[in-house]
Amino acid sequence: MRLVADLHIHSVATGHAYCTINEMAQAAADIGLEMIAITDHGPSMPDGPHLYYFGNLRVLPPTIAGVQVLKGIEANIIGLSGELDLPDHMLAQLDIVLAGFHSHTGYEGNGVLENTQAIIGALENPHVDGIVHPGNPVFPVDAREVVAAAFDLGKLIEINNASLTVSRLGSMENCVEFAELAAEYGAKVIISSDAHHTSLVGNFDRAIKLVKSVGLESEYVLNTDVRKITEFLRKRRKALN
Repeated sequence: MRLVADLHIHSVATGHAYCTINEMAQAAADIGLEMIAITDHGPSMPDGPHLYYFGNLRVLPPTIAGVQVLKGIEANIIGLSGELDLPDHMLAQLDIVLAGFHSHTGYEGNGVLENTQAIIGALENPHVDGIVHPGNPVFPVDAREVVAAAFDLGKLIEINNASLTVSRLGSMENCVEFAELAAEYGAKVIISSDAHHTSLVGNFDRAIKLVKSVGLESEYVLNTDVRKITEFLRKRRKALN
C-alpha cells in the first residue's frame, strides 16, 4: 500500500511540536509525498495557538517545496455533545477539519457512554471531516457505534501511526478493533503519522501493517490518491453550501 499524503501533521505552532511548516513540507517532498495537511492543535490545548493563527492560515501558499499544503486543524472535543474549540465560522474557512479527545483541554466526559456521545456529536458537526486516534485508551468509546456513525455520515476514521509507536500507549488493541470495523462497514479511513517533527513525516509503517492484517483494502484508504482526497473534500465543502 502506497500512501501519497500525510493528513495529520503539526508545526511549531502547536507548541509541543518542533519544526516549521516549511520544514515539514520539505520533509514530505524529500520522501516523495504529494500532499500534507497542517493540523495544529486547537486553542484549548495548553500550548496551542490562538484563534488568530487559524484565521490567518489563508496566507500560506497552496504548495511548498512542490507539496500541496492543506490548511487544517486537529480540533479538541471539549463538550459532551461534541463541541469543539474553534467556532464553526472559522472551521468553515479550513481545508480539512479533524477532531479528537485530548487531556487537559476542558473535556469532562467520564466513561464509554459519554465519550461515545461526544465523539459522535463531533462527527455530526457538518464542518468535521473525520476523527483522530479514536483508539486512545484514555477516552474509551464504543467502537462499533463510532464507526457506524462515521460510515453513515461519510466521515473519516483515522489509524494513527503515532498511537502504535510513540504516543497513547496501549492503543494497539483498540486500533485493531477500529480497523476491523472500518473494513466490515467499508468506512473511509486515513492513515496518518501525527508527526510532531520532520523525522516522522510520512511514517506510516506500523499503521499500514495493521490495516493489512485485518484485510482493510486500499480502496477505503483515502490518502492512497491525491485525487480521492481532493474529491472527498470538494464534496464535503459543497455539501456545506
